[in-house]
Amino acid sequence: MADVNPISIHKMAAPYAQKHIYGWIAFAISLCIAPFFFYPILLMKILCFALFASAFNLMLGFGGLLSFGHAAFFGSASYVSAYLAKEWGLDPALSVLAGTAIATILGAAIGSIAIRREGIYFAMITLALAQLVFFAALQLKFTGGEDGIQSVPRGMLFGFIDLSDNGQMYAFVAVVCFAALLFVQRIAASPFGQVLQAIRDNETRATSLGYRVDRYKLLIFILSATLSGLAGAMKSLVFQLASLTDVHWSTSGEVILMVILGGIGTSSGPVVGAALIVWMQEYLASFGAWVMVLQGMIFVACVLAFRRGIIGTLRDTSSFMSRCLKM
Repeated sequence: MADVNPISIHKMAAPYAQKHIYGWIAFAISLCIAPFFFYPILLMKILCFALFASAFNLMLGFGGLLSFGHAAFFGSASYVSAYLAKEWGLDPALSVLAGTAIATILGAAIGSIAIRREGIYFAMITLALAQLVFFAALQLKFTGGEDGIQSVPRGMLFGFIDLSDNGQMYAFVAVVCFAALLFVQRIAASPFGQVLQAIRDNETRATSLGYRVDRYKLLIFILSATLSGLAGAMKSLVFQLASLTDVHWSTSGEVILMVILGGIGTSSGPVVGAALIVWMQEYLASFGAWVMVLQGMIFVACVLAFRRGIIGTLRDTSSFMSRCLKM
């Protein structure tokens, strides 16, 4: 980080859309044709967890902050969105926004406490506070306890789009996730994202340059919590259910697994990691309790073969091959 300064940081933030326009076009086309080949519910689950993983990667891969409690934001938004949609009959868009807002507020509260520490202490604080959220979800009346909130109506989006139809529900989820993922990557490529990477690589150096490190950390924590909440709110409508699984520590571990498998700090890595994990859970479910063993074996094999994650390793290999061809 010897060359890091305010001018170089802004120069590094090249226009993201121009650089990766073809990749985003290909992604948009794949979203359009995917329902013709795959079950829409599976695709929507992949998209929700892809957004969740991308939100987590925004904080870990670019901010260098490892949280063990991100399920708190995912699950709290899921509960609030499901409750408002079922009990108040809110428009799906409003219920999703309300759930996302709750995740934002919770993220600000937890983040303001957690960023006071670093490393493993930061991670353990997020885990401890997330367990408080889990306990609240278990005890509060509106959450339904161990039964959760079931039979959540998808409702009519904007009063005329019937989301009970899987095709229209998929279109809604695909549009929201595409926009949110584009927003995540735009943040990563912005001057703000470059400052975050500077803080991640050398916090002392960034502080000496005059950056308010704690403010940057808190802001990225809140942004990550907000996007995680958006993913959880949409998931509750897709499956018409909000349960304790959404706020359980295992969900926090699952999203970490997705990011590591796909590639920490990469743009498409979390999406690939989420797709693989969800696919394994769905298609290996017939093995019963052995699915966890098989999933663990596949994960170990991937980590040994792809030290920087699948996308990270492929990117490094591609760069190496390009350099060799130029020699």
